[in-house]
Formats: sequence, C-alpha cells, structure tokens
Amino acid sequence: MTFSSRQRLTGIRRRSVQVSSESLITAQTLAADRRLPLVVRPTQGSLNLAAWAETQRDWIETKLHHHGGLLFRGFDSADTLGLEQFLNVLSDNLLDYAYRSTPRTQVSGKVYTSTEYPASQTIPLHNEMAYSRQWPLKIAFLCVQPAVSGGMTPIADSRQVYQALPTDLRSRWQEQQILYVRNYGGSLDLPWQTVFQTDDPAAVEAFCQANGMTWTWGNGNRLRTQQICQAVARHPHTGDWVWFNQAHLFHISNLEPAVREGLLADIAEADLPRNAYYGDGSALDEADVAIIRAAYQAHTVMFPWQQGDVLLLDNMLAAHGRTPYSGPRKVLVGMAQPHQNLAGVAD
Repeated sequence: MTFSSRQRLTGIRRRSVQVSSESLITAQTLAADRRLPLVVRPTQGSLNLAAWAETQRDWIETKLHHHGGLLFRGFDSADTLGLEQFLNVLSDNLLDYAYRSTPRTQVSGKVYTSTEYPASQTIPLHNEMAYSRQWPLKIAFLCVQPAVSGGMTPIADSRQVYQALPTDLRSRWQEQQILYVRNYGGSLDLPWQTVFQTDDPAAVEAFCQANGMTWTWGNGNRLRTQQICQAVARHPHTGDWVWFNQAHLFHISNLEPAVREGLLADIAEADLPRNAYYGDGSALDEADVAIIRAAYQAHTVMFPWQQGDVLLLDNMLAAHGRTPYSGPRKVLVGMAQPHQNLAGVAD
C-alpha cells in the first residue's frame, strides 16, 4: 500500500509523489542458508512498528507464511503498549493465557511475561500450546531488557523438523496421537487454580468437557486431567505439514536423571505432574523421543536479543525455546489468532 506526499511550490503545478511503505524497511534472512527468521529493519529514523504494520498486513502475512518468523529490529515499539498495538493490527483476537503450562505474570491487557522458570534452566523448543487442541497462530516476543549473557530465544522451522524425522516415526505418531496426563496440586507444578484461571471446580469441569478432556478429583483438592491431541498438524493457510506436539517436553525423559529418580522414589509414575504417552496410554518409545530432540537441535537458529527487538512467529511454522542466562532479563509475549482442532487429530 502507498501513501501520498503533496507539496506546492511557487510557479510549479502541484503533483503527487508516491512513496512505498516497503521502501521504509529492508528485509533479509539472518543467515543465507536459513529462511527463518527474516530480519526487518527501518531504513531511516524512528519508525513505529504498529503504524507501519497498518499498511503492511498482507506483506507481513505473506512473509510470515514463507519464513515462519520475522525479527523486527530497530523499530519504535519497545514497550508493552507497543507490542499489544502491533498484535492488534495483525489480528482482531488476542488471547488470554488460558489452560496454562508454565508460570507467567500478566503485565497489561493481554501481554504477559515469558515463562518464569529459573535462569539456570533451558526451555526446550516447542510450539505454544501444542499440548492442547486450541492454540494461537501468532505469537510475538518483545525484548525489553536482554540478559547480560545467554537468555536467547532459539527458534526452529517446524516444517523442517517434520521432514527431518523418519517417515515411519511420523506415521506412527500421527496415527497413535499423544495422550497428555497432568496432575495438579502439591508443590511440584502449577495448581489447577492457576492453570485454569478459576477457583471453581465446576468451571474446570466445563472447560474439560468442552475440550475433550477427562478429569478426576483426588484427595486434598488434587486434580488429574487427560487429553488426546495431535502429533502432527497441517497449517490452515499454507497447507504445510508440521511437527506439532509437546510430547518431548511432557515426557518423563525430559527430567534430569537425578530429578526423575527422586520423583519416582516418592510417587508413582501415574502421579507425576506431567507426562506423555501414545494415545492408547502405552509408553512412548524413548528412542523416538531422542530422535525428535535431535531433529529440533539440528534445525535450531539462535541470535542474541537486542533491546526493542520484536520477534513475530507463526506458531505452527516455528517453534521457540529459551537458553539459560545471567543478569536481569525481561522478555514479554502476546498471542493472537486462535485456531481450534477440537477433534484432536491432524487437520
């Protein structure tokens, strides 16, 4: 889309000068051999990201579907309001962080802190809310303060991860699907009141019923939920098949060996805070899980955050994670454009 700048000069007929909004930016991939991410920078002065995006929604959508992620660097957008305004330009429907899996704090509106795990921990690559049947198609991160060291947000192309996996593994997981089992209560994981954002058991049961989840209440206000979800999915706009689940995060093998042994010494495996199985309830093949982790590792792209960076990802086409870090770090996140797969099978 273009806009006009008109100027009258003495003795000269008024004329219209067309300036392309695309000429206000440059765009190139971070690395020549990787399509993810596309780095977008303003060519001159201060350029407000949300205002520029107003005229470039089609361009952003096209590039996002091709590359999977756009890194906006050097724009004027480095605050909570700027992130929310940018997402509102791209989608009419911003998401609350419902059915939570990790601790976060609501900053303002529908902008949250990124996962508040200790700085020493690694967060493996994953697609947001791929452990459920509803997820955002867009997720955006704003770096308010980069860490002194580390604290990167690695990303990976979910299409490439899918293609890198053995065909028989993909077929087997697609057919069997993934069963997620979560136990809430005690001090090991998030309480159900935080996960479901309610103190009302009836509201929890209604959510579970609407989303194809089974639930069981236990002693001491404990709750167990089970849900069968997709292992792979097809992007609703590009038609690409992507690896789309969080089995490698939920599975017991994601725990450090000492932590795993300590937990199993005190509680039964069925009572672990979270775990993943094949859809029929049988144990996942740990060799499969190791292959999946290796595929993510092989396609990981990392870059150091710069203050004011905004990373926009298509949540189905690109996975994200977090590396350990030192010093203060503040990265905010917002999600938009909900997509549903209520049947729980590949689209």
